[in-house]
Amino acid sequence: MEYTIIEGNYAKIGVSKAADTVYFTFEGEKEQTCAILLYTANNHEIRIPVPDEYCIGALRSVGIRGLKWKKLNYNYEIDGKLVFDQYARKIIGREKWADTARLSPKHTVRAGFDFAEFDWCGDRFPEIPREQMIMYKLNVRSFTMDGGASGKKRGTFAGVMEKIPYLKELGVTSLELMPVYEFEEMMPMDQHRQDTDGWSDNAKEGFLLEDAPGCTYKINCWGYVPGDYYAPKASYASAGEPSLELKTLIRELHKNKMECILEMYFDEKMNQNIAVEILRYWVREYHVDGFHLLGAALPADAMAQDLILRRTKLFAEGFSRRLFQKKTSYPHLFVYNEDFLYASRKLLSRNNANMPELLNQLKRQNPVFGFVNFIAGNNGFTLADLFSYMQKHNEANGEDNHDGILWNFSMNGGVEGATRKRAVLEYRRKQMRNAAVLVLIGQGVPLLMAGDEFGNSQQGNNNCYCQDNKVGWVNWSSKKRNEAYARFVCQMIAFRRQHPILRSSKPMQMSDHASKGYPDLSYHGENAWIASNGLYPHAVGLLYYGAYAERPDGTQDDFIYIGLNFHVEQQQLALPKLPRGMKWYLAVNTADKDCPYCELPQLIEKKPQIQMPPQAVVILVGK
Repeated sequence: MEYTIIEGNYAKIGVSKAADTVYFTFEGEKEQTCAILLYTANNHEIRIPVPDEYCIGALRSVGIRGLKWKKLNYNYEIDGKLVFDQYARKIIGREKWADTARLSPKHTVRAGFDFAEFDWCGDRFPEIPREQMIMYKLNVRSFTMDGGASGKKRGTFAGVMEKIPYLKELGVTSLELMPVYEFEEMMPMDQHRQDTDGWSDNAKEGFLLEDAPGCTYKINCWGYVPGDYYAPKASYASAGEPSLELKTLIRELHKNKMECILEMYFDEKMNQNIAVEILRYWVREYHVDGFHLLGAALPADAMAQDLILRRTKLFAEGFSRRLFQKKTSYPHLFVYNEDFLYASRKLLSRNNANMPELLNQLKRQNPVFGFVNFIAGNNGFTLADLFSYMQKHNEANGEDNHDGILWNFSMNGGVEGATRKRAVLEYRRKQMRNAAVLVLIGQGVPLLMAGDEFGNSQQGNNNCYCQDNKVGWVNWSSKKRNEAYARFVCQMIAFRRQHPILRSSKPMQMSDHASKGYPDLSYHGENAWIASNGLYPHAVGLLYYGAYAERPDGTQDDFIYIGLNFHVEQQQLALPKLPRGMKWYLAVNTADKDCPYCELPQLIEKKPQIQMPPQAVVILVGK
């Protein structure tokens, strides 16, 4: 092999190419002995020393002119130790999901070259305004393994792409993907082998047991571990180059006016400057629209103020207070935490319930920051299991049921788990409708976990990180069994879209601050304009005045009255008077098992009060 060594390009960490030269830039002190190890197709190794003088700071960089890279892989050698390139854009050796061959000490993971060009076809970032967003979170593998995709596309980016028409019809605008960067799913456990006697086949599928005594491996399905952040996960590709398949998925999402948001997990050991550069890379190379930032010691403020990320949506548990004062032309920061989840669950389960807490969560909004509202996610019960189990059932995880969230604020309707009792089943369905309504009437951005829109269950497991089987996979047959509920969720998403007052990006002032005749938002109890005589009521009416929000055609929205009753008994709530010539129409009644959503709103009798069914939500439209 003929080649020429020259000094490299320190501006681009990792491997890059310009004309006939391939540049290798990596972390290495000047005093260290460094080399590039090239591997040919027949596994022949070529060692190329990196001259000591090719160093700036702690970066070593060398260019190899004339390198025939297409059939080569590489690693680094530093002071005689084999080192994998953490900036590699392609991983060789993890193409097959949970491949037991990787358990062999002889198995080596190598870096590959990825200089493949991609035609973005004039792609542009959708930049969907936060008041129009509907988020949907999924794991690429579990979303498409059990009836979610065809053939070899199961568990892959291509499988997710097959579901774009479904997601668009549902009303999803922003797809959040659990980690899709390269991570090692083969996770070594503690020293002792798990006793699998009596385990179900589904439980055993999530484990790989090596023959060597005392060595047990779990499958890490989620990827919340440090990984190779510049490379898309090789086993998530159905064929060919993972980078091209992921870029194709993102391009197709954009064609359908949908965004792609990636979860990024960084632990406390991550160099914060590198963390910022990783996000920049995914925006530049993959046209990613946003990031959900997870982990310890995140440089969230630095990311928020980075100029390249200025129009990239960033989701985190919180940001510095000083950023609250900096209003920008394109608000791109979102607070993403479990405050809404617990406020809603406590009232739904009547466990330490606090109505003022929920009301504050429903209207939380900020001119600079958006908020994400959800009641169920991957970390905890699915929405269906939230109303079917009082206790978590994680025994199949092999941790003696000690893992997973302890305080779920769940309920089961009187029976733990599966049942045929009609009264219990209808109670659960009603609670699921209540939960869907709460998520979709809040001013923040609604988020659905994959499968929750049709009652997907994980059999009471609230920590399915290692369940690579039918327990952890989204069960698409549930959609047919729960067709009525799936239709209701779709209808509620459409209802939210039709009424901009519910999703206004402007914080409600609880007053008629623009002198339009009614407050933008007001609360009502048994008497109009008075929330309740009690400090913590379990029933309240919310009146949104549509004049404080305009539809795209310039017309003002309707009056929207939302009655919330978390009592186990019927309650009365006052109906404020409408302007002359206007009437109240019933749009939603979660207690109506046959017709919880009225496609054509039904005129109701003119009365000063509304009878609220037990543990139900009723929505009226005044027009």
